[in-house]
Amino acid sequence: MEAVNKGMAKGAMWTILFKFATRGIGLISTVILARLLVPADFGLVAMAMAIIAALEILSAFNLDVVLIQHQTAERKHYDTAWTFNFIAGLIQGLMLVAAAPLVAHFYNDDRLTLILYILALGRVLGGLENIGMVAFRKDLQFHRDFNFQVTKKMAGFIVTIALAFWFKNYWALIAGMLAGQLAGVILSYTMQPYRPKFCVAAMSELFHFSKWLLINNFLYFLIHQSSDFILGKLGGPSALGLFKISHEIANLPSTDLVAPINRAIFPGYVKMAGDMHVLRQGFLNVLSAIALFVLPIGIGIALTAEPLVHLMLGRNWVDAVPLIQILAVSGIIIALQTNQGSVYLALGRPKTLTLLAGLHAAVLLPLLIWGALKGGALGAAVATAVTSALMMPINFIILLRSIKLHTAQCAAVLWRPLAATAVMIFTVKITLELIPGSSLLIYISQLLLATIIGGTTYIAVIIFLWRLTGRQSGIEATILTRASAKLKSFF
Repeated sequence: MEAVNKGMAKGAMWTILFKFATRGIGLISTVILARLLVPADFGLVAMAMAIIAALEILSAFNLDVVLIQHQTAERKHYDTAWTFNFIAGLIQGLMLVAAAPLVAHFYNDDRLTLILYILALGRVLGGLENIGMVAFRKDLQFHRDFNFQVTKKMAGFIVTIALAFWFKNYWALIAGMLAGQLAGVILSYTMQPYRPKFCVAAMSELFHFSKWLLINNFLYFLIHQSSDFILGKLGGPSALGLFKISHEIANLPSTDLVAPINRAIFPGYVKMAGDMHVLRQGFLNVLSAIALFVLPIGIGIALTAEPLVHLMLGRNWVDAVPLIQILAVSGIIIALQTNQGSVYLALGRPKTLTLLAGLHAAVLLPLLIWGALKGGALGAAVATAVTSALMMPINFIILLRSIKLHTAQCAAVLWRPLAATAVMIFTVKITLELIPGSSLLIYISQLLLATIIGGTTYIAVIIFLWRLTGRQSGIEATILTRASAKLKSFF
């Protein structure tokens, strides 16, 4: 089991490194594109992507997850999964072509017709990607998965930026997506010697587990994509573009830290599932790591939203400031809960995850409609945050009962990051108040000093509390021990 823990740790490191690399690419892309394009361009593409996400639900069986969870998967399982992905991609492409005129009519924007015709090709390409790439994650070879994902991301980035300077409109975003998908197909066969064949021999076996994942993905579509339809229809492309970019920036902790951690720990959880004591400890270790990093970063984004927007996006995006502040808090709440889904899947209980997602969607949708009607993008942000806060205690209560974990055990790994974050908030607010103004230089100074002072304060308080409580084993001990070893080897 020690080998599994080390594999999970290395996997988390590689996937976090991947997210930092892709986020760095994404941030550079956003900064450039925000000055070349307008919110309506992002909103228009978001409308098209919402339709694609809706069609993906028809084939969202997450067969990669099934292959990882199935410890004795054979060639027939991989080939069946690839065959289904190819057929699903082809069907999605044809359905996009058929639905394009109707979608354009729904949003009252004829530009969407040609956009969806082009993106239909991307869906077909996506279905051709080599299913053998799943083996990198299943065997905890995340460094190889890292190389694949980053290279694919870079291809889309280069095409998007180059064409943004040329077109100066939404077509740069569309072309970048296609370039990334094409690069993914080519790389998947270059980096992985596995060659899939058409096969349906394991269809019933794979779909027995994945039927719940299909329902779950539909519900997650409602949770994460319903704003595209509701806000796009009620507020138009500008409101939707404002919300999407704000959401992307505000959810940096969950997308850049927690998502890669969950991607890495799921195969490890599968191996731990036979020993509940080990699984409980694994869950606490991951929860502790998530809290340690997500809390200061999420709150830091909320506190520095104004200088962030002015420096990253420019004056056209000043309305994003309150949205980022609200969605950053919501992102923290969501991030602290995402670890739970991996536990349910590892235990072979996708039904529980599906029921919780259904409850989340049932709470969110009416609030989202009400918020969009009353306050546009800002109202949608408030609805998202309120729903996340309401679901948090429910999710934790059900999980703790499922794995027989006590609330006090969770509190024991959360209180130090919470206390350190509270002190950090105080110091960052004082720092921002001492540097008033609205010039570019002021915003740079605010962001730099708030980051340095806030980060230093948080780290110092964490170390102080850890030592005060007897230097208990946990994420702090692991990080400090490894950092000390690295420094000794360096000098």
